[in-house]
Amino acid sequence: MFIYIIKRLLLMIPTLIGVVTLTFFVTQFVPGGPVEQMMTQLRHGQQRGGEGGGGGSAYHGSQGVDPQQIEQIKKQFGFDKPPLTRYLKMLRDYARFDLGQSYYHHQSVWAVIRSKLPVSITLGLWTVVLTYIVSVPLGIAKAVRNGSRFDTATSVMVLTGYAIPGFVFGVLLLMLFGGGTFWQVFPMRGLTSDNFDELSAFGKVLDYLWHIVLPVTASVVGNFAIVTILTKNTFLEEIGRQYVLTARAKGAPKRDVLWKHVLRNAAIPLLTGLPAAFIGAFLNGNLLIETLFSLDGMGQLSYDSVIRRDYPVVLGSLFLFTLIGLVTKLIADVCYVLVDPRIQFNSLDR
Repeated sequence: MFIYIIKRLLLMIPTLIGVVTLTFFVTQFVPGGPVEQMMTQLRHGQQRGGEGGGGGSAYHGSQGVDPQQIEQIKKQFGFDKPPLTRYLKMLRDYARFDLGQSYYHHQSVWAVIRSKLPVSITLGLWTVVLTYIVSVPLGIAKAVRNGSRFDTATSVMVLTGYAIPGFVFGVLLLMLFGGGTFWQVFPMRGLTSDNFDELSAFGKVLDYLWHIVLPVTASVVGNFAIVTILTKNTFLEEIGRQYVLTARAKGAPKRDVLWKHVLRNAAIPLLTGLPAAFIGAFLNGNLLIETLFSLDGMGQLSYDSVIRRDYPVVLGSLFLFTLIGLVTKLIADVCYVLVDPRIQFNSLDR
């Protein structure tokens, strides 16, 4: 196990370098970078000043931006150095886990990401917890009642939820329960109320839960189908195995066979996939859900960073989340072996 883990950790290095390198050269040479955006703002400012100014102020709008100002802007954003120099400096900084400074937030990328994570963690954590709480028992019930009316009806329900985009369902929830057309039951925006700090501990919990009902519901409904169908198919596969038929032939009660034998083997892919599901849920960030419910999370940050060409945030967050994803995949592989000793590390390599 130790050798396998070391090997996987070493393989993460070229993977990270490849992802960051590709993204760096794509972002550095696309048009409309921070230097061009700043120059555009200066030109517009000069034009407005020339049109509305008087006295001895000269109009420079037609002359563009002064070359000295352009050099200062390039130095401000680090574009006064060749791309290769900037790239090597970025790799050195990332090796020390220094993600740099945001162009527009005027603080470190670490601070920017930390300020946005609570929203994404909230949505991701509740989405994963509710998905497993609902989908695993439902999948087991569907497997036991395979082909029944219950199985058909629940399949239609979860697949309908999967087919409806989350933001569309969110609009429907706001219209029904957010005061849009019918009832004002839940708040329309934010994770907490304006007077959150003045509330008691119990009041803060209730206020928090009151705010997350609609966004979490909009996020989680589409996830039920995947875990439910996976659970059902896994249980059906285990129920048809020889050891189950042998236990039933020896007179073992159906309930004991299901919960003592089938559950232990069928739960392996569900348990080992839980870390990756959680990490993926809160790192991806749902831009549309966050925008719809006025939540300032990672989805909104990623979108704004790309639009503004805030390259340190784009590259830093990509580096961090790629690293977390690779580590999570390694943890999932180790969990497979710990849960099921029949799996060997040499098989995981293949």
